[in-house]
Amino acid sequence: MMGVMAREETRTVKSTTARSSATAPEEGTAVPAPRAWAVRLVVVGIVLSALNLRPAITSFGALLEEVRDGLGMSGTLAGLLTSVPPLCFAVFGVMAPRLARRFGPGAVVCAGMVAITAGLLIRPYTGSTAGFLAASALALMGIAVSNVLMPVIVKRWFPDRVGSMTGLYSMALALGTSAAAAVTVPVTDLLGGSWQSGLAVWAGLAAASVLPWIPLVRDKETASKPVRSAHARVKGAGPVQRVHARVEQPPLRITRSRIAWALAVFFGLQATAAYITMGWMAQIFRDAGVPASTAGLLLAVTMVMGVPLAFVIPRVATRLPHQGPIVLALGVCGLAGYAGLYLAPAGGAWAWAVLLGVSNCAFPLALTMVGMRARTGAGVAQLSAFAQSTGYLISIPGPLLVGVLYQHSGGWGLPIALMIGLMIPQMAVGVLAGRDRTVEDEAAR
Repeated sequence: MMGVMAREETRTVKSTTARSSATAPEEGTAVPAPRAWAVRLVVVGIVLSALNLRPAITSFGALLEEVRDGLGMSGTLAGLLTSVPPLCFAVFGVMAPRLARRFGPGAVVCAGMVAITAGLLIRPYTGSTAGFLAASALALMGIAVSNVLMPVIVKRWFPDRVGSMTGLYSMALALGTSAAAAVTVPVTDLLGGSWQSGLAVWAGLAAASVLPWIPLVRDKETASKPVRSAHARVKGAGPVQRVHARVEQPPLRITRSRIAWALAVFFGLQATAAYITMGWMAQIFRDAGVPASTAGLLLAVTMVMGVPLAFVIPRVATRLPHQGPIVLALGVCGLAGYAGLYLAPAGGAWAWAVLLGVSNCAFPLALTMVGMRARTGAGVAQLSAFAQSTGYLISIPGPLLVGVLYQHSGGWGLPIALMIGLMIPQMAVGVLAGRDRTVEDEAAR
């Protein structure tokens, strides 16, 4: 895959160089496309970084009981800790566009990977709940800014392959999520049963993700912020020319855009569904009489479904003028899965796990639409920060509300009804977000 990208980039260099004198815009100086080694490093950096965007969360979930006993946490505090990730994503994600404008998105992602490494390495050995929470927040801060800037890096480096590159890092993200959930406990057992070692081992993967970004940040030519010129190609035309911008574009009034609000709500509702599924689906199956080991396997199936589909769905989405049909198809799968959990949770357990796994692939679709609903790198940065920060704030109450409804009703009827009810507006706003418009056009009105 990297070889194909390098060959495509080489063709871009030749074509761009041939036309540079005729098409260089007044506001900048024409420059060659990034070198092949830089393109390869960016691909490696994107994949390794994506692998590290969820293990901090799912590895903790796998050892929650051991961490709780080891630190003397109350059940309420342990439950609240599961709501910290979306809160951190919302709070810290807002900072990403400003940091990217000052230091460059690659440098910020590199720093984010360093923060993840430090947080994962420190938190198991703090010896207190407060220290564990602070170190977790450090790791989540790195995840938050990287969450926001991944679509920006894809847009800047691969403007003609947004779908395939978004699919690649979405697939890597899903793989990291499911791998951490599946292997953290066995690895802990291999390391002598110490939950501290089982959590700290993921710092090694995070440290590896720092390495590809270092030469990119140090190399001044490839670290320059490429933007599309006035002669940037449209679908079906020639390759994109990259220029150094001398005048920074003012920030968009992103809150004026209906597309931005629709995408933010869509992101928040799909995140709500995902957190509810990850947090409660296994318990729904267990309460229906499914053995605990089988319930865990069913949850793993749901999560693993995102690995292949996260690569396919973005590629399909970029080929469509309107992503609404994909939104509706994923929503129907979710409605069918929830209906199955309500009517026959044990009888069709495997089918419901697969359907909900397909439905949860609204996440890579949302990331793809972030890259498609803005024309410029700066626009993508603002839209990504707004949609993800607002979306994660929306998602915070969902898992807690499911727990409250389950406790007070004594069954899963009301919680599942809530999940079904939330899927309807998710489909509606997803269709609105899928329209072929850009936030630059709407914010300018």
